Amino acid sequence: MATKIVRCELSSYYSDIRTIRETVFVVEQGVPIELEMDDRDAICTHALALVDDCPTGTARLDTDGKIGRLAVLPRFRGQGLGQLIMQEIESIAQDHQLPYLWCHAQKTAVAFYQAIGYKITGPDFLEAGIVHCKMEKTLLP
Repeated sequence: MATKIVRCELSSYYSDIRTIRETVFVVEQGVPIELEMDDRDAICTHALALVDDCPTGTARLDTDGKIGRLAVLPRFRGQGLGQLIMQEIESIAQDHQLPYLWCHAQKTAVAFYQAIGYKITGPDFLEAGIVHCKMEKTLLP
């Protein structure tokens, strides 16, 4: 399997990114479709995972260092794609000289984020009907 992570604007891969996010967040997790794609997408930098040129996962990085919409299609989970996507997100952040990254992590994803150096920095809260917590990672210069 040939895997690559593409750094892109939403407009370059809109259909692929939307399909992945709708599959994971709307269909699998029940997030209302009107909450899924938002006005932040246009100003974020996106990372798209391709396995044998098939779009399999995505995430976005906002200008303030917020990571969002990390999603990997179910049949591609457990293969390290989430970590590869996050490596690209961190590379984008370093290119923009961001001192730290943060996210609203779903509670079911906390262990994933902790394994790659993120720490819980806030209490649990509901977002789109799903329990989340704030997590942060300081980037080294």
